[in-house]
Amino acid sequence: MATSRQHRHKRSLPIWQESLLLVVVATVMAIIVKMFFLQAFYIPSESMEPTLLVDDKLLVQKVSLWTGEPHRGDIVVFDDPGGWLGPSEQKRATNVFSKTLESVGLLPTGGHLIKRVIGVGGDHVQCCDASGHILVNGEPIDEPYVLDQSVIRHREFDVEVKEGYLWVMGDNRDNSADSVAHLGDPGGGQVRLEEVVGIAWVRVWPLNRIGGLGDNDAFDDVPDDPQ
Repeated sequence: MATSRQHRHKRSLPIWQESLLLVVVATVMAIIVKMFFLQAFYIPSESMEPTLLVDDKLLVQKVSLWTGEPHRGDIVVFDDPGGWLGPSEQKRATNVFSKTLESVGLLPTGGHLIKRVIGVGGDHVQCCDASGHILVNGEPIDEPYVLDQSVIRHREFDVEVKEGYLWVMGDNRDNSADSVAHLGDPGGGQVRLEEVVGIAWVRVWPLNRIGGLGDNDAFDDVPDDPQ
């Protein structure tokens, strides 16, 4: 009996090795979670007000992208398609420790864009009808989440969303470098599905505004085929 106890005691790791092993395992698990499941982001600008405010922290889920695509009304985080990010939106961690935590998903990430999906591949998106509503496949969209409903009237456009692309807009239509603002770019302001990092799931900070995100109800009556 004593021999067995001594044998088990000899095989136990020193406390510093156990601590190091726990750190390595935790880091690997954080990387896996960030790559395939969830990632933390912060809001760097006013472009999604009033839904998301500057410095809000949120979790973005990636699971629904395994076998599907974003839907109209989803709030998506995506890589810069090319020249969309302003100086204030390029804010990143400035020291090695923070950069390391950010890279493994233990700190919210910057350097991405976040907008609401208005049109998906095959959709016909227009601005606007006589009441100032965006039309998607001929159906006017009532958007209660938009900061100022009247702003969109001054941003006329008429686009066909290409397959494999998204048409995205900020909820703060007067202050959002979105698809409309980049309509004249080589890509026509459309975002490739491959550039989407994930779909905004829940706001986790500040505590008094914790809650789910996304509003797809406005698009319930949109037909799948353009009219």
